[in-house]
Amino acid sequence: MNTPSSGGVVTLGETLGLLVPDDVGPLFLARSMRLSMGGAESNVAIGLARLGVPACWIGRLGRDPVGDLIERNLLAEGVRCLVRRDDAPTALMLRERRTGTVAGVSYYRHGSAGSHLSPDDLPDGVIEQAETLHISGITPALGEKPAAAVRQAVRRARSAGVPVCLDFNFRSKLWDAATAAPVFRELAADADMLFAGDDEARIALGVDDPGSVQPQDLARELSALGPGEVVIKRGRHGATARICGETIEVPAVPVHTVDSVGAGDAFVAGYLASKLTGGGVHERLSTAAVTGAFAVTVPGDWEALPRRQELSLLAADQDVQR
Repeated sequence: MNTPSSGGVVTLGETLGLLVPDDVGPLFLARSMRLSMGGAESNVAIGLARLGVPACWIGRLGRDPVGDLIERNLLAEGVRCLVRRDDAPTALMLRERRTGTVAGVSYYRHGSAGSHLSPDDLPDGVIEQAETLHISGITPALGEKPAAAVRQAVRRARSAGVPVCLDFNFRSKLWDAATAAPVFRELAADADMLFAGDDEARIALGVDDPGSVQPQDLARELSALGPGEVVIKRGRHGATARICGETIEVPAVPVHTVDSVGAGDAFVAGYLASKLTGGGVHERLSTAAVTGAFAVTVPGDWEALPRRQELSLLAADQDVQR
């Protein structure tokens, strides 16, 4: 395990091997499948690296070919890896691309290497030297040790004055909403930046009726928990942000959707990359909308993520509106 240079974004979590059918349709009719990888935190790390921002991913992988594939791909994308190899296997997920916008996922991650992530996997000084710590709500759902690792990472970031970015990323196959809600609120209280889907925001706030609270109200109530920057990701409806007391509406960038998985991670990567390179609020949100749009244009979680020189391909005439 090599210690990365200082700066950039540090993130931690589980990355899985990913099997995806080549064709859209029921999984049981798939004639062939492609082996790739996916993980919310590593998707963000790849997005940042492609946009020129140093990114470091901390995690555990099995001593197996899938673990080799994941580490090889991350290194090839310019992501610094602080990886411990584990006797347990690297987790797998099977994705059914039922339609271009509807995907079903089956996980094979119980007892996986990634679920053994612990506070001991966080090297001294790595978080303290970062510009931002990025975490998601997936890792605490993996078990007590991964949850402890996230909490320690947050404590160390706060002590060192490193901003914390949180994406709720609720996964119903890992835990139920009632269990996730108090953890989301706890993490939000220590976050400087918070990203959530409108459904995830309602989970954290205990809102049962989807139509009873508007996105701008969800953003305002989440900001009251502590984070100064809150963004509600709304897919094809754009995003609603509450930043430093201002509410900002962000239109989606119109593109043909091939695979919608990974758009939220791309959005976060675009926002962080713009923020860390000096972009103002409107530029951050505009960049995030563009990177999110790129992500849905080809199959895969991260393959379509843009490089900085490519942003203009979709950015023309896209304005953030107040």
